[in-house]
Amino acid sequence: MSDEKRTAKLEIEGKTYELPIFSPTAGPDVVDIRKLYGTAGVFTYDPGFTSTASCDSTITFIDGDKGELLHRGYPIDQLAEKSHFLEVCYLLLYGELPSPAELEDFESRVTGHTMLHEQMVYFFRGFRRDAHPMAIMVGVVGAMSAFYHDSTDIRDPWQREVASIRMIAKMPTIAAWAYKYSIGQPFEYPRNDLDYASNFLRMCFSVPAEDYEVNPILSRAMDRIFTLHADHEQNASTSTVRLASSSGANPFACIAAGIACLWGPAHGGANQACLEMLQEIGTPDRIPEFIARAKDKDDPFRLMGFGHRVYKNFDPRAKVMKQSADEVLELLGIDNNPTLQVAKELEKQALADPYFTEKKLFPNVDFYSGIILEAMGFPTSMFTPIFAVSRTIGWISQWKEMISDPQMKIGRPRQLYQGATLRDYVDIEKR
Repeated sequence: MSDEKRTAKLEIEGKTYELPIFSPTAGPDVVDIRKLYGTAGVFTYDPGFTSTASCDSTITFIDGDKGELLHRGYPIDQLAEKSHFLEVCYLLLYGELPSPAELEDFESRVTGHTMLHEQMVYFFRGFRRDAHPMAIMVGVVGAMSAFYHDSTDIRDPWQREVASIRMIAKMPTIAAWAYKYSIGQPFEYPRNDLDYASNFLRMCFSVPAEDYEVNPILSRAMDRIFTLHADHEQNASTSTVRLASSSGANPFACIAAGIACLWGPAHGGANQACLEMLQEIGTPDRIPEFIARAKDKDDPFRLMGFGHRVYKNFDPRAKVMKQSADEVLELLGIDNNPTLQVAKELEKQALADPYFTEKKLFPNVDFYSGIILEAMGFPTSMFTPIFAVSRTIGWISQWKEMISDPQMKIGRPRQLYQGATLRDYVDIEKR
């Protein structure tokens, strides 16, 4: 933030209050309202906190107008093209790209923590056989604090570090086991000779009767999915993790809270909703009907996978994801897949329609990621768990940043109360 002292003037009932203005390294200026209630006796009203900065951060920056996403200053398209997920994890966690020796050490530490405590197998088996994988993940991650007591003291920097590595390492195992449990197959243990994405794919699709050979194109596509979803600034689930951690809760409980928030269809379920929409359309000849419905302001239907809450231009992640989609679909030879045919034609017709281009409703990352995951063999119930695996590094990085922030205080949003004012209790016989 700039040292230049600037202020905004706010007039309330004839009295003027001066509020400091902070200038970030990127993005719009911020008016500091922390002392507003103490000096003026009023709150601000901002449902959804869409105009409120709840913290200062050095991790991720989004410019929605430009269609720009930066992790520690590095563009997401460069990271997805030239880097890989664990290197991006290091960048988010520690602030800089690692040297070869640092990356080797980090990968070794993550690989050494991929297994789960063996007693957790019984915890999985306590769920109904048809439990949704996200329900299992919320429960299992929350229960980790009962199995890993030596990394729950948030005041100890070393325990925070151990908890961070454990979460990054074990989340793929938890997600894969949740999937295996939901389809009635035995758990596959992680293998230390495989990279992060390959290990996850093997744990999901290998069975004892025959081994699973990981195709490098599929592994690369999975790694890109992880990378492109790694962090996205102060979104709903990240804000949930920060709010939970502001109370001093242990890291496993905070991440479980983030997973629960991510489960919402308006957040982590967008790629599943997009795929279900493509399946509802069914065939390319029905696309004009659905485009007309999307343009009808009186029709609640909307095209899933187009536009974004933050990006008012192209989603910078979508271009990379589309490239992966083309590679995966070519490899698997499923160009004639009905859902894929609908997706390709829908993209073509929407981008040729001035209604969508003028409103900048371009395909986003969710439009392509669901197609890739289905092509790989994942059911829609696994789309959000895979998102959770990806986003864990973002949650952990934001959590660590918040814990070490000297300005940290417990979250306590205010409200605009519209209920009844003071009234006396009425005895039941008089009502």
